[in-house]
Amino acid sequence: MTATPRRRTPAPLAFLRNTWRGLTTMRTALTLLFLLALAAVPGALLPQESLNVSLVDDFYEDYPTLAPILARLGMFDVFASVWFAAIYVLLFVSLIGCLLPRTFDHARSLRAEPVLTPRRLGRLPHHRTVAVSDDVETVRARVEERLKGWRTVHRAEDDGVQTISAERGYLRELGNLVFHFALVGLLVSMAAGRLLGYEGQVIVRADGGEFCNSGIYNYDSFRPGITVDGTQLNPFCIRVHDFRAEYTHTGTATYFESNTSYVEGADPVDGTWHDHLLRVNHPLRMADDRVYLLGHGYAPEFTVTFPDGAERSGDVQWRPVDLPTMLSEGATKFDPPNTLDEQERRENQIAVTGLLAPTPMFTEEGLLTSGFPELNEPMVAVDVMRGDLGNNDGRGQSIFEIDQQMVEDGALERVARQNLAVGEEIELDDGTTVRFDGVERWTSLQVSYDPAQLWVLVSSMFILGGLGLSLIVKRRRLWVRITPQGSGAGTGRTVVEFGGLARTDQAGYGEEFTGLTTEVIAGLGEPTAVAPPSARDASAEPPDQAGDAASADATGAADEPPVSEPDSALGKDA
Repeated sequence: MTATPRRRTPAPLAFLRNTWRGLTTMRTALTLLFLLALAAVPGALLPQESLNVSLVDDFYEDYPTLAPILARLGMFDVFASVWFAAIYVLLFVSLIGCLLPRTFDHARSLRAEPVLTPRRLGRLPHHRTVAVSDDVETVRARVEERLKGWRTVHRAEDDGVQTISAERGYLRELGNLVFHFALVGLLVSMAAGRLLGYEGQVIVRADGGEFCNSGIYNYDSFRPGITVDGTQLNPFCIRVHDFRAEYTHTGTATYFESNTSYVEGADPVDGTWHDHLLRVNHPLRMADDRVYLLGHGYAPEFTVTFPDGAERSGDVQWRPVDLPTMLSEGATKFDPPNTLDEQERRENQIAVTGLLAPTPMFTEEGLLTSGFPELNEPMVAVDVMRGDLGNNDGRGQSIFEIDQQMVEDGALERVARQNLAVGEEIELDDGTTVRFDGVERWTSLQVSYDPAQLWVLVSSMFILGGLGLSLIVKRRRLWVRITPQGSGAGTGRTVVEFGGLARTDQAGYGEEFTGLTTEVIAGLGEPTAVAPPSARDASAEPPDQAGDAASADATGAADEPPVSEPDSALGKDA
């Protein structure tokens, strides 16, 4: 009789099957989770185009050779890159693929009874045998009373022998599953937030300046989700009345806050304005939008008087370059008035650039710096530039600086340099004067819309709860065999044999097992220690599948971390 040849799985199907099996293991999921965290590091260390394009441009200027290479690798837009999305998707598939089988296994284990009592309890890592004067029913009642809260099964064997199988700690695997499913929920919620939400920053003058969330062009920078086109923003307006800050003697801010008013809806004129004190980490919440107070700074006011007597005033915000002292830099730009000729206009543009010192101090070299972030007789050290600012060629230009390329090409020249206190002015060679009029405060606001933020919170809470369960709850098994008087033991007394096995935390079960059995024995009559019947009968009895399996289970049990494989397979030791 010839054997039927085994059908071989086609190579492509075998490859796909093995790939799927490898992908849907917890080991692979952990590896992908680590890779995801590692892949996010460049997004934290390198400037991102979605957050601040000017910082990316600065990186190109500082590292002209390295920047193009990093750009080709997607390092300036990490979280929207193909390779980051690939890790993200693989992690989803891996987690779901390994969690679903574990869920089914755990459901089966919840419905299953505790396993049969092994024949040789003496082979287990924790065992104890005593002889007592009570009968079998009394002993069984005492054991079951002590094992309340355990899942127990009472079974009768031959010759009047009775056994009790008990197990507890099912919440450990439930905690494992909750932890991992909540992790999936957290990732899904964060992905949904990036798809459907948006985030924008805007600078608002702290003297009654207003901002309305009516379109993306009202923002200084705007980062939309993939599905957001900016036409369906929640309408509201906010007005910043003032700004207050307190500092330590070292210049560190202890707090800062702004009195604001806001109105919701598309009609700010007829709507009702509400007052709100805006503080750091205490956002203004309107529907699903949140408005955060991010920071503050100063905007020096300059007035340029041209030779024909026409005046231009400007108070553009300057950015802090030293936060402890709020030493700031920037550029305030002016177009000449009453000029119809485009070429003449471009040749006579004015830019006031330099440093602003809220509390001025001078170095040993005579350079202006700041000693404290509060305004105390502020001064500016400015360069006055005249010529073509390069802001009419269609290229974007930072509001904080001039185009250095125009300076290098000779189209923009420095015509004056001077330190100015409030009220002082510079007169240029053509009769133009530049006057420093004072300083105004500005605040930086961030508007965030994330429809999935509640689910992020819920998922995070379930992650903590599941992790707590998986770390606190221990899987424990206990078996009790009660041999009646005169049956096999030769003592004329009831022999009670205990065996214990830890499904997790093997080293920590010894004291617990000893305390548990001691409590049971303390309620029985005249207990005396004896050798376990299983040890005396081992030479006379053939090997037993249940005993062998229990021994194998005892030697193979190991601590189970919160991310370990399911342990329901260990329930086959009987």
